[in-house]
Amino acid sequence: MTRFTADDDLRHAEFVAANLTSARFRFTDLEGAAFDQSYLPRVVMRGVDLTGADIDGQIGGLKINGVEVLPLIEAELNRRHPGRELARSQVLAEQRESFEAAQRTWSATLDRVAAMPAGTVDQQVDGEWSVAQTLRHLVFAVDGWVRHGIQRLDGAFSPIGLPFSEYDDEAGALGVDVTATPSFQEVQAAYTDRMAQVRAQYDALTQEDFEAPARRLPPWEPETRSLPVWRCLGVIANEAWEHHRFAARDLDELERRRDAR
Repeated sequence: MTRFTADDDLRHAEFVAANLTSARFRFTDLEGAAFDQSYLPRVVMRGVDLTGADIDGQIGGLKINGVEVLPLIEAELNRRHPGRELARSQVLAEQRESFEAAQRTWSATLDRVAAMPAGTVDQQVDGEWSVAQTLRHLVFAVDGWVRHGIQRLDGAFSPIGLPFSEYDDEAGALGVDVTATPSFQEVQAAYTDRMAQVRAQYDALTQEDFEAPARRLPPWEPETRSLPVWRCLGVIANEAWEHHRFAARDLDELERRRDAR
């Protein structure tokens, strides 16, 4: 077992794709440490100081001081964003309304961005996606789950779509250019088009269609997996809500930084 002690200066060390399974941290100073897209299931923390910590990710089963956190977080997010709670509804009309509520929320945020200093759409906060990149990712999600999956279209993917980072190396085979730098006008046009296609897909479905298995799934899903249409469209509705939350958080931070100058 490799052991690091106070004699080892690991400040500003970077661990990339490192396997720290079952590693132990005791009397360790992790102030300001950042964990990005890291795998932390079943982590045990005892007697820790999380003052000012900011955690964002999959937290199902997470307990803090003996209380399961996820139901509390979900209830608060649903209170803040009416309609969010129906994003994965198995009822066609309910999920459709959740999607529309998310679009209204995004519309207000894009109006907010338009009133902010030029270039805000391309600004990143601590390495997170900019607003423009976030919209490109939502385009990619629709291309995968709706156009490629439910509709079984050939050439379903926009070249300016932005995949999740783990899929960057495979995206080129779908016609996606991860190095693309489209104008925001191009991004908006692609985003508007894809959201219209999602609306048209909802309109074309009956409740029976909604509950039936999707014709196929995105190429990153296992070939043996099968999901109903409501689950596939639910991904789009949920992605719209979750990525809006990230975008709004970062816009708030950009405004705080400008006000502090």
